[in-house]
Amino acid sequence: MLTEIPSPTEGVLWLGPVPLRAYALCILTGVVIATMITGRRLEGRGYSRDEAVDVALWIVPFGIVGGRLYHVITTPQPYFGEGGHPLDAFKVWEGGLGIWGAVVLGAVGAWFGARKAGVPFPVLADCVAPALPLAQAIGRFGNYFNNELYGRATNVPWALEIHQWDMNKGRAVVDSTGAPVVLGTFHPTFLYEVIWCMLIALVIWRLSDSGRLRQGQAFALYVMLYPLGRIVVELMRSDFANRILGVRVNVWVCGIVFLLGLAIFIARRRASADPRAAHQLEPDAHGAHDADTTADEAS
Repeated sequence: MLTEIPSPTEGVLWLGPVPLRAYALCILTGVVIATMITGRRLEGRGYSRDEAVDVALWIVPFGIVGGRLYHVITTPQPYFGEGGHPLDAFKVWEGGLGIWGAVVLGAVGAWFGARKAGVPFPVLADCVAPALPLAQAIGRFGNYFNNELYGRATNVPWALEIHQWDMNKGRAVVDSTGAPVVLGTFHPTFLYEVIWCMLIALVIWRLSDSGRLRQGQAFALYVMLYPLGRIVVELMRSDFANRILGVRVNVWVCGIVFLLGLAIFIARRRASADPRAAHQLEPDAHGAHDADTTADEAS
């Protein structure tokens, strides 16, 4: 019977002198899968899959910089506080990417990439919408490998075992006998967020491909839905966080982002329909029509 979820004691795989950090590999895997999904969705809307790669080359660096800036700005103590090390702010592989900074600057990169690729930005945003939370879900396993971002102490059957962690070495601290030091068992908030992100991806994918959404609304749904689950996760977390009026900064940001997403969703009600629905009604390269059109013509 499962009594707890074990955590890794190593977060780095060494290939000779070359370190492969699990956190970075999870982020990279999420980016690759998200790019593939975005490409497929672009193709379904009449564009080339390759344009997703071109756009990703803009989104990824902008997103990483934005995510790191958000983390450093909202949690400056480890870098600029007493005993902090400013140069550590550049050590992205040790963890610490704020999703909202990644989304904001990533969107800027996407705008540049969309212009270069000739894809309307609302169309691109909707194609990315289900891929983004899925990439986040995969990336959250990087936190699992780093033994970080867990919730309050608990003894529920799915509790997560957490080790005292040496971030510089990327491994658990060991005691005098060489055994990893266990801090206790805690709520696996990384796993809760993984499940929530996968549900968001599924909901957006089904709704956007149904043709019931207007351009830009699929992405607005992501902006609305993700913070709802993130607020719950933030309230469960036990790690240090800066606060405003006793509430974690990320909770305030999530509330603001939800309202922004709601505003975008409402504002896009009069936009053009999702191109996928229109594209499916057009003849394909061989002159074929959709089933309804063909039936009408035959009658």
